[in-house]
Amino acid sequence: MASGKTVRSFEELAQLVRQRFAAMSPQFQMAMQFLLDHPDEVAVSSMRTVAARSKVQPATLVRLAQALDFPGWPEFRALFVDRLRSRPEPYAARAKSLVKREPTKELVAELFRAHRLNLDNTEAQNGSILPRVAQLLKRASTVHVAGFRACFPIAFAFLYVYRLFRPSVSLVGGESGTLEMQLRAIERNDAVLVISFAPYSSEARKVVTAARKAGAKVVALTDSAVAPIALHADERLLFSVSSPSFFPSLVAGIGAAESLLEILVSEGGDEAVRQIECAERQLYESGAYEQLPARAARSRLAKSHVRRPAGRS
Repeated sequence: MASGKTVRSFEELAQLVRQRFAAMSPQFQMAMQFLLDHPDEVAVSSMRTVAARSKVQPATLVRLAQALDFPGWPEFRALFVDRLRSRPEPYAARAKSLVKREPTKELVAELFRAHRLNLDNTEAQNGSILPRVAQLLKRASTVHVAGFRACFPIAFAFLYVYRLFRPSVSLVGGESGTLEMQLRAIERNDAVLVISFAPYSSEARKVVTAARKAGAKVVALTDSAVAPIALHADERLLFSVSSPSFFPSLVAGIGAAESLLEILVSEGGDEAVRQIECAERQLYESGAYEQLPARAARSRLAKSHVRRPAGRS
């Protein structure tokens, strides 16, 4: 098992804490939960301030650091400082750098190279995890999907496709300030898929907190193993967001979501196929999907071959 003597990053610290958390004392657990949930505050605050905010004594923080094999609090806190220093530039700063460049073909090529690399990295990280996540979702009574702001397109696309072959899927959107009301629908036998990347949405953290309180399983689709939603998740799917543009890339996140759907359909068998056929037929018949001429002709031909009861025309 790793120890503080070999931990060199905040991410490794979070992994170490997950391994040891259950065996920690209640005071250590209380302090550690605050430290991982508010790493920026730890990086810029004194030990006494951190202790007061986490509702423990300063000496508890020292003992916690030593219990994790750090010499003391300064060495332990250094991981939080390094994390803060290594955070990506704000969007505006990156945009300023971008507008100085000429809009050439190379700029576009650079972006697509980043997309391909993100997809490759995401595939490598999640290849063995995706089937396990699919099983977790299959066992759930209801699957709740949440993604806010830029993550909403990933969440909605996942929900839309999943609902084609599974009725018991809902979107946690928080429209018109109804997030708390929607969170009350999460129950013990449910699963929650939460999507978020840095800078992380506070709503995503609220969804995870509510799911844990309800006893539901949590799957985090995110950009870091130490993202707020990942720290308390049962399963983590990580996707790369690197981009030469000013805004993080969503491509790999969508790829991870679509890969999960592919596995779910594959394992759903004949029943999944039946549900998809039924949903597709209803969408065309209701006019939600436009009928192309070739398909419309096939539909009329099929109806003309339907045998009618005797005596009716």
